[in-house]
Amino acid sequence: MPKPASDTRLINAFLDMVSAERGGADNTLEAYRRDLTDYSDFLAGRGGAIASATSDQARDHLASLTALGFKATTLARHLSAIRQLHKFLYAEGFRDDDPTGVLDGPRRGRSLPKILSVEEVDRLLAAAGEGIEDAARPMLERLRAARMSALLETLYASGLRVSELVSLKRSAARPGLAMLSVVGKGNKERLVPLTDVARQAMQAYLALLAEAGRDQASPWLFPSFGESGHLTRQHCARDLKALGASVGIRGDRISPHVLRHAFASHLLQNGADLRSVQMMLGHADIATTQIYTHVLDERMKAMVRDLHPMGD
Repeated sequence: MPKPASDTRLINAFLDMVSAERGGADNTLEAYRRDLTDYSDFLAGRGGAIASATSDQARDHLASLTALGFKATTLARHLSAIRQLHKFLYAEGFRDDDPTGVLDGPRRGRSLPKILSVEEVDRLLAAAGEGIEDAARPMLERLRAARMSALLETLYASGLRVSELVSLKRSAARPGLAMLSVVGKGNKERLVPLTDVARQAMQAYLALLAEAGRDQASPWLFPSFGESGHLTRQHCARDLKALGASVGIRGDRISPHVLRHAFASHLLQNGADLRSVQMMLGHADIATTQIYTHVLDERMKAMVRDLHPMGD
C-alpha cells in the first residue's frame, strides 16, 4: 500500500534531525527508517497516519509485532524509534501531543555480552602471528597474517568498534604514539591508550607491506588488497571467524564486537573502574557500560572469598 506523503515527510524530517544533530550513522538511520516505515504501514492499513496516531494505535502496532513472534529486544527497539519520532514531532510543532508518553516498554531479561577467556584470546593472537616471518610462505599469506595480527592486537588493546578499527589512518602507526585519537559515534573524538605490542604489530605489518611493494600512498592503515579504500567490516569479521575456527572457537562465539567485550571485561577483571572503561569504549552513557557489571560482581565475590577472614 502506498504510504501517505505526510508520513514520508515526517519520517524524513526526523531522520534529517538524527543525522544532522546526533551524527547518526548510516546503519542507525536505516534501522530507524525500517522500523518507522513498519509503523506507518500499520497505521495506513487501518486508515490512520503518523500525524494523527493515538496511543491505542501505537500500542496496537506493538501488539501486532508481539503476535508475529518478535523478541522483547526488537519490540523495545521499535518502541524507542516510535517514541523518538513522536517526541520530535511534538517538539517541532508538527503535533500538539505525544501519544507514546503513556506506553510501557516490553520487559527484557538481562542480556550478558559474549566474551572470550584470556586463554582463548591468547590462542587467537598466537595463531594470527604464525608464519609472518616465514620467507618460504607466499607473500600474500604473510601479508594477510600480519594484517590480522595487527588488527587483533589493536582491537584487543583498545576496544575499538570494528568500524573505527578498519578505518584507522596510517598515522595511527606512528612510532612512539601512545594514544589513538578516534572519531566514534556522533563524530565524538576520544583518546584510547595503545600498547607496545599493538604498535609493534602495526609496524611489522607496514614493514611487510613495504617489502611486498604494496606500500602505496593509501591514507588507510588497513587498505584493501583488492579494491581502493580500507578493509571492510565484513571482511574483518570473516577473517576473524576463520582464525577462530583454526583454534577451536565456534563461529557463533567470535566477532570483532566480542573482542571489544573481551577488552572491557578483562580490564574490569583486573581492577579497572567502570568510568575509565566507559571513556575508552566511547559510550555516551555509563548505563551502556553497565552490561559489564556482572564482571564486577564476580570480582567482589572473589575479594570476599580470598580476603575476608571468614571467607573460607
